[in-house]
Amino acid sequence: MLRQWVFRSTGAVRYHCSRCLRLRDQQLRISAAQRSSRHSIRCVQTSSAAGADSQNPVPLRKQLKEEAKALKARKREKKETEEASRRGWELTVGIEIHAQLNTQSKLFSRAATSTSDIPNTNVALFDLAFPGSQPEFQAETLLPALRAALALNCEIQPVSRFDRKHYFYQDQPAGYQITQYYEPFAKNGFLYLYDHDGIAPEDGESVRIDIKQIQLEQDTAKSQEHSPSTQLLDFNRVSHPLIEIITLPQIHSPATAAACVRKIQAILQSACAVTTGMELGGLRADVNVSIRRRGEDPGSHQYHGIGGLGQRTEIKNLSSFKAVEDAIIAEKNRQIAVLESGGVVEGETRGWIIGSTETRKLRGKEGEVDYRYMPDPDLGPLIVDENLVKSLKESLPSLPDKLASMLTGPNYGLSIEDAKPLIELDDGRRLEYYQDVVDSLSTLLQDLDKKTLNSIGRTAGNWVLHELGALLTKADLPWDSERVPAQTLAELIDQLQRKHITRSTAKLVLAMIFEGDKRPVKQILEEENLILRPLSREEYVALAEAAISKNPQMVAQIREKNQLGKLGWFVGQMMREGEKGRVEAQKAEEVLKELILQGQ
Repeated sequence: MLRQWVFRSTGAVRYHCSRCLRLRDQQLRISAAQRSSRHSIRCVQTSSAAGADSQNPVPLRKQLKEEAKALKARKREKKETEEASRRGWELTVGIEIHAQLNTQSKLFSRAATSTSDIPNTNVALFDLAFPGSQPEFQAETLLPALRAALALNCEIQPVSRFDRKHYFYQDQPAGYQITQYYEPFAKNGFLYLYDHDGIAPEDGESVRIDIKQIQLEQDTAKSQEHSPSTQLLDFNRVSHPLIEIITLPQIHSPATAAACVRKIQAILQSACAVTTGMELGGLRADVNVSIRRRGEDPGSHQYHGIGGLGQRTEIKNLSSFKAVEDAIIAEKNRQIAVLESGGVVEGETRGWIIGSTETRKLRGKEGEVDYRYMPDPDLGPLIVDENLVKSLKESLPSLPDKLASMLTGPNYGLSIEDAKPLIELDDGRRLEYYQDVVDSLSTLLQDLDKKTLNSIGRTAGNWVLHELGALLTKADLPWDSERVPAQTLAELIDQLQRKHITRSTAKLVLAMIFEGDKRPVKQILEEENLILRPLSREEYVALAEAAISKNPQMVAQIREKNQLGKLGWFVGQMMREGEKGRVEAQKAEEVLKELILQGQ
């Protein structure tokens, strides 16, 4: 029987084969105006035998909805099948973190470490590998490195030595990098990750990650690609002091790996050991990924790694926490696919592009032999005095776990969800700002009741993180404590706590100060007529009755279905209709409940 599409002048589309894939193409071409019209789309047989089908047409919307539902079910089934397969494999991850130290001079020259200046202006002869130039270890660069190692619970080695790691690349002018491979200055550290740090649920409430060693090394030049055939080099970054933190392969989840990098960055920032974090390029991570079947003999021929682990691959230069997690997931899936298809995972270095779904091969994995490590003949041993280590340990600033415990304790009373960003954001500057606000508020509100005083920490946290933070985010600006000084924010919160202004007025004034209004808070309130003049009960009732009379259907839903959340909508109406800054949300809601719920 001949099967064909028939377009009627009525706008209806008739066809006689529901399995024909062309249906969807034609349906999707119909304009929005046609879809919203009363014309229907029906699937019928054009032959005389199609009468029964035409009596029960299937609406397009329902048909598409069922197809989408079926597609979603198939995807879910496929995902569950893949996850079931992957559950038979164990992931193992080790991390290498490179962090720029907070120093004014480079590691082996007296040039400044600033990388924000004009390219190639902070460069010494040694940085360019000028013939005859010699490395001169700058002792002050050791101090932030020691603080980092102590913050990560490492054992400081009294004697350490420098090695040459040989490889040729355009950003490494000497043809080798000076590092500490065999005898690093710090070993055997550890850190704990907790559930609030974002570890995977299967890791429980906490997990310990051991650190094999931390070594000093020099950074390379910065490459800038301008076209496929042009690459510029900025040697300002050459010999910037780095520490490389090497964890043991003890991580078994991508989420926990990302949490580990995030926690290490927070620790380094708290210890004043680094200048910037991942977001500004001051910290980079390499991850080593391997998999093996659960319960399989580690001596199997498939496992070429250390301790019976699978063959590892290294993913280089990950520049965000999300990139760490996503790259590990992609590499894990790739390795599983290779092994399940009968292939062998090759030891290699791979790259990751943000937004990608798979890693890409960069080169074969170099080993210890390829780098031809050898002691640097121009540098003597690095000897660290025991008294220096003791002094640095005693003066070490509070670290993230201790800060979190303090902020969630009785003095501040923050939730862990608010405490963590205060600790981690803006190199600790936002935490300092928050503490200044709390100190000022404690002085301003000391004559109020104990309940108000006990809530100062939570109130200040909300305004610093959420209200002020929202303004910064909307304006796409970095943190700037001078934009709204801590004392000014404290004075604004003081006016709110004393009920001299409403919350909406406080947010309005904050926005005015944020945009550059330099007047004191009290002056703004007086000159802009923003000081709260409380409404009488009669005025609240009048506003509520006006809002209720205009929306009887919503009132019925609240009464009959107990949809109390809709009371907030009525509160909003009262605040719009009432005099600006005079309607208090809490009092408005109390009157609404009385009229709607009790006045049935």
